[in-house]
Amino acid sequence: MKIQGLVLFATGYLARPLGGVIFGRYGDIKGRKPMLLISILVTAGSVLAMACLPTYAQLGLIAPALFIILRLIQGMAFGLYVPLAWVFVAEHVPRQYLSVGCSYVTASFFTGVLFSNAFFLWLSNSMTVDQLADYGWRIPFFVAAILSLLPLLGWRWIDESPFFAQMKNSKPKEYVAKPFTLLFKHCKHSIFIGMVLALIVSSITTVVVLLLPDLIELRFTLDSDLFGFSHSLGIVFMIFGCVFYGIISNHQNFGKILTIGSILLIAQMFAFFYHLQASGDYILIMYALLGFCAGIVGMIPAILVQLFPTNVRLTGMAFCYNIAYGIVGVLVPFGLGYATLYVSFSPALYIAFIGFIGIIMGLYFYNLPEFKKIDEVI
Repeated sequence: MKIQGLVLFATGYLARPLGGVIFGRYGDIKGRKPMLLISILVTAGSVLAMACLPTYAQLGLIAPALFIILRLIQGMAFGLYVPLAWVFVAEHVPRQYLSVGCSYVTASFFTGVLFSNAFFLWLSNSMTVDQLADYGWRIPFFVAAILSLLPLLGWRWIDESPFFAQMKNSKPKEYVAKPFTLLFKHCKHSIFIGMVLALIVSSITTVVVLLLPDLIELRFTLDSDLFGFSHSLGIVFMIFGCVFYGIISNHQNFGKILTIGSILLIAQMFAFFYHLQASGDYILIMYALLGFCAGIVGMIPAILVQLFPTNVRLTGMAFCYNIAYGIVGVLVPFGLGYATLYVSFSPALYIAFIGFIGIIMGLYFYNLPEFKKIDEVI
């Protein structure tokens, strides 16, 4: 794994907590719908600007400096994009479909990862190295900017969250004021639980979806084409797993499903690495099973949105999610990359640690009374 790629990968994660808190606060004061518009425009604008940047040969060190600045801006905007999507869906769907609704949102993100991987593969196979270095690297940014603007086609017809509208019409001065202050005054326990749950989501996603191919290549020799297809198949089954866990957690105790799912993930992660060490002949099946087990992340957002009342929900979600993602996104790639050089099972050990946390959280939620109503305020 190249150090330059890791640095750029981590740069965006460093900006996420700041963007999540700033934009999340705005979303709790002004509304979800206007914040959706801002996050879309800032994300698309920063990506488009990256595509139009001059090269190092034209501007020298100013060019990479501008790229890093734009990457930070993109990270700030994206820091709210995911929590906002979960909150928006959670506050629109009927209560009995909350878990499955949030799982569909999570699955859609992984669908985007799958299509982006396919696009990068097509691009790299269609162009020479010189063409990619000359102008080809700009194409993904142009495409990403266009795709980022697609939600604007339906933005005009999207209604504001009914929970937010009701809250604002009830007691605006009391409910829609200082969400960050209210969050830390009344929701310290929810913040802790939220960060632990966000740590589970960010760790599983970062390792299984983003880092695992590079980590495996450090210690194992596999056919590159077969392994690439296996990774894509794993993401496909992770999408199915997200929806499956979202549906089943709608009808069963959340803690029970989280506990069982965490145990299955730990078992499959070790089975996956033992299989790689043995032969790797059934990598397609093992990767598919691993992806499906990792789909446990699809059920967790439904609990995250219920941890915080309406007037601080977006701020709380964005804070917990992005602090966890910032820590994982910066430390885990370097830490696991270094550890895997010496211990080939390091990714499995890390996911086992995260799975153990999932088991503890599952047992905690199993004995917890039903959550407060999602439309409550402080």
